[in-house]
Amino acid sequence: MSQSKSTINNKPGNTLIPMVILTSLFFILGFVTWLNGPLIPFFELACELSQSQAYFVAFAFYIAYFVMAIPSSWVIEKVGYKNGVSVGLVVIAFGAFMFYPAAEARTFLLFLVALFVMGTGLAILQTAANPYVVVIGPRESAAARISVLGIANKLAGFIAPLVLTALVLSNMQEYTADKIAVLDFATKSAVLDSLALQLQTPYLYMGAIILVLATLVKLSPLPEIDLDEDGKVLNQSVFKQIVNAFKYPQLVLGVITLMLYLAAEVLAGDSIGGFGKQLGVYGEDGNFYLKLTSFTMTAMVIGYILGITLIPKYISQVTALKASGILGLLLVILIVLISPTITVQLPGIPVLPVVIILVALLGLSNALCWPAIWPMALQDLGGYTKIASAILIMGIIGGAIFPLLYGYLVETINLTNEANGVAETAKSGNQIAYLILVPSYLMIIFYAFKGHKYRSWSRK
Repeated sequence: MSQSKSTINNKPGNTLIPMVILTSLFFILGFVTWLNGPLIPFFELACELSQSQAYFVAFAFYIAYFVMAIPSSWVIEKVGYKNGVSVGLVVIAFGAFMFYPAAEARTFLLFLVALFVMGTGLAILQTAANPYVVVIGPRESAAARISVLGIANKLAGFIAPLVLTALVLSNMQEYTADKIAVLDFATKSAVLDSLALQLQTPYLYMGAIILVLATLVKLSPLPEIDLDEDGKVLNQSVFKQIVNAFKYPQLVLGVITLMLYLAAEVLAGDSIGGFGKQLGVYGEDGNFYLKLTSFTMTAMVIGYILGITLIPKYISQVTALKASGILGLLLVILIVLISPTITVQLPGIPVLPVVIILVALLGLSNALCWPAIWPMALQDLGGYTKIASAILIMGIIGGAIFPLLYGYLVETINLTNEANGVAETAKSGNQIAYLILVPSYLMIIFYAFKGHKYRSWSRK
């Protein structure tokens, strides 16, 4: 980069302003990301989709990370980290504005394009912002700093479904599948058009707010960083940087772990609403299942608070990742084994199947995975940190692929149960399909215990 750069010192006083700015960014990131959960059952209804088709919401959003991660690195190479953050925000805002014509046409493909554009902006934002978190302070406390940002991210994830439900989906009892099914074609089209149009105003406001934030970041004192102080990567092509970065086992194994972890995180947040709907968790207003993503986000916030409290004073980020993987594996086993008829009554909310609470608790097991994996994977990479960050972002493809696989398994198992006359009280495909997360937690456990220590492919 031709612009002047200043390296951030690791003194606590020098981290305050960058952390405040980054915390704001990660709140926006979380708000945009975790709207996908309630949008999945919403689009299933409004656009008349099957369950597996509805999960293309997650696919379109997260595939952008994979496709645009390397181009994001190129953008940051040209404009710098600080300007890269602003560019990412502008792209997110443009995607939000695209919801207006998509809702006008009630065309699922246009919604998917808008989600892809928003995912592209987030890929640029993540590629630019994540290295800041690692380098602005001691590496051994990086997981704690990322946990602070994680709280902002998941707090936004808690708020987003509630806001969307209040502004857009508060009258879902008028749009149940049973009521719509008995309408004639013309009336049904008019009703569904009206439902889709409810998305226009909130996304216009969100786009405008993000544009303002992009301007504020551009004018902020957020310093530029230089991760290639020794000039090791200077003038290397992107392809050459990728080839050299893949010589680091901690990075490659970290990407695989991140990919499988994202599958667990996205499914825990995005599938719980559909699972709750299948189990009849409607509540008085008929829309309670759309709020269930907030339960998963609450569990993640608790996990992040534990991370801030315990790391690195009481436990290391490695120990936290070990505990996360083991807890996640145990929860998946319980989710698949427990009967959906076992319920619990919690204050102020409808009767909940215990299995729904277990899915939400996956948020607790997932909370510290991202904060721990990032510094482990980027350790000792020097000037390759930037391209490695982009490669790690590509690992978010797990959030694109696994929801589609989950949706396919759900439909296949449910159709098989229906064909075989299985009782409705038996375990559904929504429940059994969580088995696809077993490899995720096994990989997290391996990386925590051994994989992150590798520094050579030839000698472990």
